[in-house]
Amino acid sequence: MKSLEKIIVGCRKNKAWAQAELFEMFSDKMFGICLYYSSNKADAEDLLHDGFLKVFENINKYKSDNFDAWMRKVFVNIALMRYRKDKRMSTVEEIENVKGITNVVFENTQIHSDELLAMISKLPAQYKMVFNLYAIEGYKHKEIGEMLEISDSTSKSNLSRARKILQEQLNEYKV
Repeated sequence: MKSLEKIIVGCRKNKAWAQAELFEMFSDKMFGICLYYSSNKADAEDLLHDGFLKVFENINKYKSDNFDAWMRKVFVNIALMRYRKDKRMSTVEEIENVKGITNVVFENTQIHSDELLAMISKLPAQYKMVFNLYAIEGYKHKEIGEMLEISDSTSKSNLSRARKILQEQLNEYKV
C-alpha cells in the first residue's frame, strides 16, 4: 500500500488507482459516519458514494494538516445537505425557555456499540441530527443552529429530548 501523501497526489491528478486506494483506506471509517446520519444501510451507502465523490472533487482544497478530520468534515457536510434537501425533518416546536428540561446522564450500562447505534438511529430525524452533531462531532448549539437553520434553544431542546428518549431506551434495555 502506498503512503497517504502519494495517494492524495494521485487523487489530485484524477488517477483511478489512487482513488481506489483512498476508498479502500477510508471506506469502513466513513461508512460508520454515514450510518450515524442515515436512517438505514441503503441511505448510508448512498452517503458514502456521494461523500467520496465530493472528496475527489475537492481534494485540491485539502491543506496538509489532518486528512482524516478533513474527510470526516466533508462527509458530515454531505449528510447535512442531504438532510436539508430531503426535508424529512419533522416539525419540532421551538422552545425559547428550556430551563425545565434537565440533562439526562447515561448510567453505567453494559451495551454494545451496535445496539446503541441502533437506538440512536431510531430517534426522530432532527433529534438524531442534533445529537450526532453535538455528542459525536462536538459542535456547539450555535453552530448546529446555523447548520440546521434552527435556533440555539431549539438545538438544546432537541438534544435534551434525544437524550431523554435514549435514556428511556437504555432503562428498558437494562430490564
